[in-house]
Amino acid sequence: MDKEQIFEFLNTHVAPIGIKLLGGLLFWIIGGWIIGLVNKAVGRTLEARKIDQTLRAYANSTLEVLLKVALIVGILGWFGVETTTFAALIAAAGVAIGMAWSGLLANFAAGVFLVVLRPFKVGDFVTAGGVMGTVKEIGLFVSTIDSLDNVQHIVGNNKIFSETIQNFSANPHRRVELVAQLDHTVDHNDAIARLKKAVAAIPNVTEDPAPEIDILEFNLSGPVLSVRPYTHNDHYWQVFFDTNAAIKTEFGDAGYAVPEQHFQVKTKAA
Repeated sequence: MDKEQIFEFLNTHVAPIGIKLLGGLLFWIIGGWIIGLVNKAVGRTLEARKIDQTLRAYANSTLEVLLKVALIVGILGWFGVETTTFAALIAAAGVAIGMAWSGLLANFAAGVFLVVLRPFKVGDFVTAGGVMGTVKEIGLFVSTIDSLDNVQHIVGNNKIFSETIQNFSANPHRRVELVAQLDHTVDHNDAIARLKKAVAAIPNVTEDPAPEIDILEFNLSGPVLSVRPYTHNDHYWQVFFDTNAAIKTEFGDAGYAVPEQHFQVKTKAA
């Protein structure tokens, strides 16, 4: 094969393919850049209209997927693939994928319901899908929750939606649940009076409703007091730890006996 034949082969066969590939690459790069601009513009518009952050993130994710699918269809058309044929392939593949990925589609459907019904939003402290923590993202198929020990959990939306959801941020105020063990020798009325005064003085404890302190139950050591101050969600852990410290300080200053279980063993003489 001489140089002219090689040049003709390259010109008639290789060059068109190279141009197609280069054009497809440019379409992908430029299209991706445009999609990014559109997503940012939509995000800013939704933010300006004070749309909820959860809904904004979900709308952006959905829009990005749809635009990328349209971009891929356009690139395939550039390569000469019939879009009608491609649509038929997508439909056929959709049936197969729907059967194989039923769980994934269930996650998608659950994600839609999470956005529409809004049992929680990004930033809420929840128990969902067996995980307790702060919601960081609600995605198309999964949601991201950071637990109290700063571990990121990726939970399928269907698991979240099919189980009980506890939203600790839904109400502005929350009750702290603690107990204080007393010895049998301690005057419980004195202990309750001391704790009511000390707990009410803790910063960020609400006056209305006031802290609830009373006998919860009895055990072998003595009475068990229920200590329940109320506070805003933002100050929950501060009040939790300060109340524990107040219980220790008040009981120590009062000189209360340390709760102990007493057993009396009797032996029968032989």
